[in-house]
Amino acid sequence: MSEHKSLARDLTQGNVARTLISFAFPLFMSNLLQAVYNIVDMVVVGNFCGSAGMSAVAIGGDVLRLLTFISMGFSNSGQFVISQFMGAGMKDNVRKVIGTLFTFLIIASILMGTTCFIFRHAILTWLKTPAEAYDEAVRYTVTCIAGIVFIYGYNVVSAVLRGMGDSKRPFIFIAIAAVLNTVLDIWFVGGLGLMAFGAALATVIAQGLSFIVSIIFLVRKRDQFLFDFRLSSFRIDREMMKPLFRLGIPLTIQSASIQFSMLFVARWINSFGLVWSAMTGAVNKIKVISMLASNAFNTAGGTMVGQNIGAEEYNRVPKILRTVLITTGIAAVVMSVVYASWPQAVIGLFTQDAAVLALAPLFIPAALVNFVGSSFRGTAFALINGSGNSKLNLTVALLDGIVARIFFSYLFAFTLGWGCPGLWMGDALAGHVPGLVGGIYFLSGKWRTRKYIIDRNRK
Repeated sequence: MSEHKSLARDLTQGNVARTLISFAFPLFMSNLLQAVYNIVDMVVVGNFCGSAGMSAVAIGGDVLRLLTFISMGFSNSGQFVISQFMGAGMKDNVRKVIGTLFTFLIIASILMGTTCFIFRHAILTWLKTPAEAYDEAVRYTVTCIAGIVFIYGYNVVSAVLRGMGDSKRPFIFIAIAAVLNTVLDIWFVGGLGLMAFGAALATVIAQGLSFIVSIIFLVRKRDQFLFDFRLSSFRIDREMMKPLFRLGIPLTIQSASIQFSMLFVARWINSFGLVWSAMTGAVNKIKVISMLASNAFNTAGGTMVGQNIGAEEYNRVPKILRTVLITTGIAAVVMSVVYASWPQAVIGLFTQDAAVLALAPLFIPAALVNFVGSSFRGTAFALINGSGNSKLNLTVALLDGIVARIFFSYLFAFTLGWGCPGLWMGDALAGHVPGLVGGIYFLSGKWRTRKYIIDRNRK
């Protein structure tokens, strides 16, 4: 298959960094565009609808992230399973993984969307949604629920392509969504006055079109894609479910624990009132930006680690991780300098509300801790996910998502009396847990003797 080359067999001793960066750059651009069309919602709503609209979008975004934890966990699992099968040259199993992953996650999207719709009011009430933002938050949430299948579907397509070593086409698909979302946001919110509902509708339409275009493309290129899209090919293969679940369950628990712990933090933040809720909406978007390089190199590095382990080229793994750490470290320094120097200018991109802008400097300490943590986090997950260490993923999930985030947030905010800035700091400190665990794992050398996610004897 000419277009999906193995990132293990193509490497030589001298081009590990170059190959990683060339693979990660389209991922970074994809993440950037993904962030842009998420941030556009906040920017447009913040400028046209004020703090109430910002709060609605922020809270609706929290609920949407809750909806996608299964998609994130199993898409990432599928990507790393596919990368190891590709590295081992077992392409027939790649086809079976793709069909299994598609069917499983589409069913999961329907179940998650239905459940969240039924309990939408209970969720928003538990989150202490400010009264001024409640109605818009409901409309934003329900609209996003209606488009959840597109998010799950796009995540599957992207995971499969990236597992095969193709990071360029996911960039093209997300570019379509980003451009369309921006245009529709301005039209729906600014032109038609649809407020937060308009932002959600723009997002769903953009995501839906991006998913449809990606499927049309893959059907036309099915010979290169290693999947024929026949109805029988979507059968769930029990043998392929084993490696998917072996890594997918810990990844899903990890994603779920982080999202649930963030909901606890969001609940506490919303209890401080509308202005703090609006400010945190902007803070969350800044955190998304800070993770762009980390997520891109985590994905690229994890795929390369997985393919090289599949090919039994263990000596390349430290070089891959070193490149991830250096590159994400540079990004962290840049973000730190920018926000520490111009906090109000950065928050001013989202809103001109004087009350919100006055809070911008209070985020500086947590921002610096968060930016540094994102660098170590990306490097650690590249090793942990790429090596398929499901037990360690579960450990990180529990420590990061449940123990550290809730403990530190409560400690700083309420025990020490820092208030909402303490919640930001607790969340930022929790982000260092994966880096600490991953660093210990790397130094132990046990990743060199890991059992494969896949069964190499099953052809």
